[in-house]
Amino acid sequence: MEIKTELLEKIKKDNPEFKKLIEEHALLKSKVEELNKLKFLTAEQEIEKKTTQKKKLRMKDRLDEILSQYESTLH
Repeated sequence: MEIKTELLEKIKKDNPEFKKLIEEHALLKSKVEELNKLKFLTAEQEIEKKTTQKKKLRMKDRLDEILSQYESTLH
């Protein structure tokens, strides 16, 4: 989905939940990337990675919902 930077900035300004989700999503993305850099994962790290990926996906779904709501108000 192609989203204009201006629209993202407006939504982040208008919607505190969206802003918080964007920030948390970025942190989770970094966490997954760090775990992916490891050659071998312990069982605990593997669980942490899967849990983090699931949280990240739920946040992405919520971000998409909010974006859809804003886009529908523009049309």
